[in-house]
Amino acid sequence: MRRHHRTTPRPRTPRLPRLLGTLLLVASAGVLTAGSAPAASAAPVPLDRIIPAPAEVTPGATPYRITAGTRIRVDDDPEVRRVGEYLAGILRPSTGYPLPVTTTGAAGILLRLAPGPYGTEGYRLDSDASRVTLTAATPAGLFHAVQTLRQLLPPAVEKDTVQPGPWEVAGGTITDRPRYGYRGAMLDVARHFLTVDQVKRYIDQLALYKINTLHLHLSDDQGWRIAVGSWPRLATYGGSTQVGGGPGGHYTKDDYREIVRYASSRFLQVVPEIDMPGHTNAALASYAELNCDGVAPPLYTGTKVGFSSLCVPKDITYDFVDDVIREIAELTPGPYLHIGGDEAHSTSHEDYVAFMDRVQPLVARHGKTVIGWHQLTGATPAPGALAQYWGLDTTAPAEKEQVVRAAKNGTGLILSPADRIYLDMKYDKNTRLGLAWAGYVEVQRSYDWDPGTYLPGAPASAIKGVEAPMWTETLQASADLEYMAFPRLPGAAELGWSPASTHDWDTYKVRLAAQAPRWDALGITYHRSPQVPWPAL
Repeated sequence: MRRHHRTTPRPRTPRLPRLLGTLLLVASAGVLTAGSAPAASAAPVPLDRIIPAPAEVTPGATPYRITAGTRIRVDDDPEVRRVGEYLAGILRPSTGYPLPVTTTGAAGILLRLAPGPYGTEGYRLDSDASRVTLTAATPAGLFHAVQTLRQLLPPAVEKDTVQPGPWEVAGGTITDRPRYGYRGAMLDVARHFLTVDQVKRYIDQLALYKINTLHLHLSDDQGWRIAVGSWPRLATYGGSTQVGGGPGGHYTKDDYREIVRYASSRFLQVVPEIDMPGHTNAALASYAELNCDGVAPPLYTGTKVGFSSLCVPKDITYDFVDDVIREIAELTPGPYLHIGGDEAHSTSHEDYVAFMDRVQPLVARHGKTVIGWHQLTGATPAPGALAQYWGLDTTAPAEKEQVVRAAKNGTGLILSPADRIYLDMKYDKNTRLGLAWAGYVEVQRSYDWDPGTYLPGAPASAIKGVEAPMWTETLQASADLEYMAFPRLPGAAELGWSPASTHDWDTYKVRLAAQAPRWDALGITYHRSPQVPWPAL
């Protein structure tokens, strides 16, 4: 099962090649050992210390220093200027420098578009004594380059008050591009409603690690979280509660547009999910006619799963689904719409297949590509559909083989194994938040697997990416989300971005430990796993 059955601190409004990894460990010996304070040093952050690990690193001799005279020079392109202004917005509060964004000058920090081996999201960073140059084929690539530049500066750069510096960027070159095009994180806003500002805060945290997809789980048994004009009670009644009986809430269409806009400004696409035919009690409670017996069940505030189902034989079910898909598709510029499809235990197999055969064409008719949980492969996935695998290492071979067979027939796969990167799983038996139905998931376990070989027999070309889901049965505050996401989220991001050849736990945990002062500067709550050699508090 996907989600059988979360103290709240404050919120604030690549894997390396083996040789480089060994050098990193040697260089770090005695600096980030558990329980010891980092050695004082004015040396800039090494180019190979970032997360996700870059594809290629060539160290140079001379660092670049940001000063009061530094300018951010951008191409005469509105998207490039927007990325430049974003960078300036990060650097100005902590440095106290004006950092004007300009289209003139040949020194300072340069952001430029140019053809090259970067793909749609890769980039090149060149640093020497006179300038730092960020080059990419697209604005998205430049944005990812900015995230790298942030991590190459001292953690205090993230603070919103003036800090002493110095602000040096190590000399050398990084050439980088992602392994997978789909690098996602899912946020369940149905079990506990999360405000627009909470979602925006999470988006900023995702962007820091080059994640490019926010999957929003907008409906479930406990709540319906998006306004649908043609079926208004879905939000006003179906969204009026949450797990434990709290007040719930929902997004107006303008709220949702703002989430989409903000995500786009951080180069993330939004994938909306309406889970069906199961996980639908909030909808069934809102409209009696969606039930086979015509009787609306009460609203539900528990955490059990698998008991609800839309009425597959009724024509009104498909009028409902068509309206919902149409309205959400109109609000969503990205290519995907997620139709759920998991844990439909109250729907017969025959009805499940019939439902998916009727619903998938509706998604296509409204211009979107289907994503479904991997149970979709028990029906006939539509051409181009993606199946999101959430099984465990111990999932039955027959179920895995069903997914592999679909992949061989052209269905793309997003990997979200629950006992690896479900961010709501407890770290250990003492974790104060989260669930444990998939087992305990410590930091090493969440990182130490290869998406390319995880499902034996699945063609490499079928693996489209990785997504780290966050279910919220026990989570409400931003600090709850952060405690469960950090330090595991950066590892999931690295699995999606970095070359498989760079994958190495022993070097990764050192780079991960070095992120802690940055999270402190950002006000991010995190779990100090004993598996990671954190700097002393």
